[in-house]
Amino acid sequence: MKTIKNETFGGERPLYGSHGLRLEGVKITEGESAIKECSDIDAVNCVFEGNYPFWHVHRFSIVDCYFDVGGRSALWYSDNLVMKNTRIDAPKMFREMSDIDIENVVMNDADEVFWRCRNINIKNLELHEGTYPFMFSENIKIDGLKSDSKYVFQYVKNVEIRNALITTKDAFWEVENVTIYDSELNGEYLGWHSKNLRLVNCHITGEQPLCYAHDLVLENCTFGEDCDRAFEYSTVNADIKGKITNVKNPISGRIVADEIGSITLDEFIRQPADCEIVSRKVQN
Repeated sequence: MKTIKNETFGGERPLYGSHGLRLEGVKITEGESAIKECSDIDAVNCVFEGNYPFWHVHRFSIVDCYFDVGGRSALWYSDNLVMKNTRIDAPKMFREMSDIDIENVVMNDADEVFWRCRNINIKNLELHEGTYPFMFSENIKIDGLKSDSKYVFQYVKNVEIRNALITTKDAFWEVENVTIYDSELNGEYLGWHSKNLRLVNCHITGEQPLCYAHDLVLENCTFGEDCDRAFEYSTVNADIKGKITNVKNPISGRIVADEIGSITLDEFIRQPADCEIVSRKVQN
C-alpha cells in the first residue's frame, strides 16, 4: 500500500482512480471529487474541505479525521466503510451506501444524512441540527445515539437501537420492524403509521404519540405528562409503568398502565374497537 504523508491536494480529482492508498495528515482543500472511483483507501488524521471527496469508493477507512463545512456530500455511492473518532461539520453525508461501521462520530449538521443506506452498524453517534437523518435506510444497528435533528428515522426498515436520547418530532414515521431499547424519545407525533414498532424500557414525551400504528408493542415504558391522545387508531400491546395522561380510540389489543388519567372512546373510533384498557391503580 502506498503512503502519502502531510501533503495538500486541491482542485478537480487530484487522487482519482487510486487503489491501495494510505493518507496520513493529508489536507484536501477547495475543489471537487478528490478521492473518486477508488478502492482500499485508509485516511488517518486528514482534513477534508473540498466537495464530494469520497464518491464510488470501495473498502475504505476514515479515522481521526475532520470534514469542514466545505466537505459536503462527501460520502456517496460507496461501500465497506469504517469511520472512527471523526467530526463532521458538513451536511448531506452518506447516500446510497452499504456496509457502514461507525464509532465515536459527531455530526454537527446532520441534514439529510444516511439516505438510502443499508447495513449500518453504529456505536456512539451524535447528530445535531438538520432534517431527515436515516430516511429510507434499512438494516441498522445502533448502540449509543444522541440526536436533536428533526424528523429522524422516517421510512426505515429493520432497525435496532439501544441507549439513545432523541429529541425531535415526527420521529419513526412509517417505519417497519424497528425495536428501541433503554432510550428516551422526546417530541411530538412519535411513531405514526409504523408497522412492528417495539419499545422496551423507554421513556416517551410529546403529544399524540404512537398513533395509526400497526402491531405496536411497548414493554416496561414510561410516559411524560404531555403525552395526550396516545394510541389513536393503533393496534397495540402495551405495558406502561406509571401514569399515562390520555388514551384515545385505540383499535384493538391491550393497554395496561399503573394509572390512566383519562380514556377517550368516541363516535370516531374504528372497528373492531375492542382494545382492552386496564389501570392497575385500585380505585376507592
